[in-house]
Amino acid sequence: MRAQFVLSEIGVGLRRNLTMTFAVVVSVALSLALFGGALLMREQVSTMKDYWYDKVNVSIFLCNKNDAKDAPECAKGAVTKEQKDQIKIDLEKMEAVETVHFETADEAYKHYQEQFGDSPMAGNITPDQMQESYRVKLDDPQKYKVVATAFAGRDGVQSVQDQRSILDQLFELMNGMNLVAIYVMILMLVIALILIVNTVRVSAFSRRRETGIMRLVGASGFYIQAPFIMEAAVAGLIGGVLACGMLLGGRYFLIDGGLALQDKLLVINFIGWDAVLTKLPLVLAIGLLMPAVAALFALRKYLKV
Repeated sequence: MRAQFVLSEIGVGLRRNLTMTFAVVVSVALSLALFGGALLMREQVSTMKDYWYDKVNVSIFLCNKNDAKDAPECAKGAVTKEQKDQIKIDLEKMEAVETVHFETADEAYKHYQEQFGDSPMAGNITPDQMQESYRVKLDDPQKYKVVATAFAGRDGVQSVQDQRSILDQLFELMNGMNLVAIYVMILMLVIALILIVNTVRVSAFSRRRETGIMRLVGASGFYIQAPFIMEAAVAGLIGGVLACGMLLGGRYFLIDGGLALQDKLLVINFIGWDAVLTKLPLVLAIGLLMPAVAALFALRKYLKV
């Protein structure tokens, strides 16, 4: 097969169907950008889970004199020193517990002022209204129920809270956004495949005379099909390159420059450039192979060779 002939045919085909080729490139680029974005979003959620689940604590809030009036769990009154000591002893005996820290009401008030000092409600809160608590770090955050079962409902304990439940709401939101991106990606892929098939069909129809002559002179089926397949592959590859550019530009704009979320949201451990770069070869491979395979199947129907 003469490479020069194939390349010239590819150029002719792309120029003849310039509008449809442009539509294929754009749809492939958008769908692959969404595909890469979905992969990166999943990795970001996984990174955040590993980072934050290792830092979250189980909080055992103790009854104070104010809780005795409002909380049914504290009907027997504020926690006593003996009850606090016993809770600490029982916590330290548990294999699932890594560390135990006791937070006094004054410390709780100080932390509250640091976090919510600008709130209008902050001026109405006094140290005696804050609860003492045990901040428990587990060797495995999944073992929260072990602590909850052991201490929930005990005399002097107002409630047992797992900070992970707060993070789970954030992760569920991010996973929901990821699913939306996947659904849009699938829709864009379907549109891209339809455009590829139509582009190949139009190209084959417009060159039916040339392909007929090639059959008469004994050209093989693959020799006739190759230019059409490579046209689709080239268009897809261009779309893949654009998608890679979108992913690189999106990561830079959102995290490093532009919005600079990395400097504004210090509590989030963002994925690095290595996570983006490792996805680019997959995006390029899909951009090259998907249109080529779609064109191959389309040619079986629209190009009888």
